[in-house]
Amino acid sequence: MTTFLNQLPALIGVIVGVLGTLLTTRLNERAQWERALSVRWDARRLDAYSEFGRALKEVHLLAHRLTASSRPSSRAHPIDRAAGLELIAQADAQRTKAWEGVLLLGDADTVAAARDWRWAVLQLERGARGIADDDFDWTAAVRRADERRDRFYVAARASLTVGSGDVAQARWLVDRQMNS
Repeated sequence: MTTFLNQLPALIGVIVGVLGTLLTTRLNERAQWERALSVRWDARRLDAYSEFGRALKEVHLLAHRLTASSRPSSRAHPIDRAAGLELIAQADAQRTKAWEGVLLLGDADTVAAARDWRWAVLQLERGARGIADDDFDWTAAVRRADERRDRFYVAARASLTVGSGDVAQARWLVDRQMNS
């Protein structure tokens, strides 16, 4: 019995060491799993945000092209009305599909910013189709869409924890127009 009691501290040390190793290994594996899961969701979120941005920007560009002939200062390449309306319908269908990815994967701030940008581009699309309100102002609508796009990208970048600084385009575009 005295031999056992003499070896008891060593045995307790081994048991504590094994339990500590198991706990450390478990916590380490859990942290690795959470990092892998975060990377996987971030990649999917990036794809959803990018797809939505491309689809919405396509509608925006087609609206510019549809109205280019009626805006003398436009730099957009005019497009035939029938072809443009068909292309805008296709782009809008893509935007609708991409929207589902943003709703599924986006955080609340990004979804709200995406909704605002989508609404602003819808106003441009309505203007291009000739169904906008009587007080529709193209320049103000474009500026609003550009500002909402910037808000979407700020929210999306925050959601993805991309921290490389301000990449806003709306101010740059306004400054560029004033200097032309």
